[in-house]
Amino acid sequence: MMFYRRTKCFPSHFSIAMIGLFIMLSSCMKQEKYPDIPEIAFQSFTAEFDSGLYAKRGFLTISFKDGNGDIGLRQDQTAPPFDTAGNYYYNYIIDYYEMQNGQFVKVDLDPSYNARIPYLTPYDVNKSIKGIIVDTLLLNPMPLHDTVKFKFFIYDRALNKSNVDSTPPIILRRH
Repeated sequence: MMFYRRTKCFPSHFSIAMIGLFIMLSSCMKQEKYPDIPEIAFQSFTAEFDSGLYAKRGFLTISFKDGNGDIGLRQDQTAPPFDTAGNYYYNYIIDYYEMQNGQFVKVDLDPSYNARIPYLTPYDVNKSIKGIIVDTLLLNPMPLHDTVKFKFFIYDRALNKSNVDSTPPIILRRH
């Protein structure tokens, strides 16, 4: 009976494991770089119907990224320029458009769809962030026009305005 001892195997497997671990850790530490001005992109809009003919609410999903992570406001951040009388109280601006006579027309709603994104800055050396925002929008249960769209953008705390994006046309009537 022959006995074979593999004494040199342990160091090579150990080295391969350590190299693999190093590659995994270095990929986790990879810091993505984004511009300091926020960027957004439309992801989806899902209409929710009840038993009626028209959608009662919609879920607007957008993605965002920001290089210095200064997105969002704390609840107590209401001093100028973030006060209710200022233009920056809301940092997520959503404009509503209806298809009227073949053209989309902006309709000012009261209350508006504008919102305040909560404070999102990470407690990390790398402040770059990216993520998804899903906003629930209550819709008119008896709209005069059944085709709408939304245009939207965000502000960061440095008052940088992101790009403007929009949904495709949305039909609110069940067919």
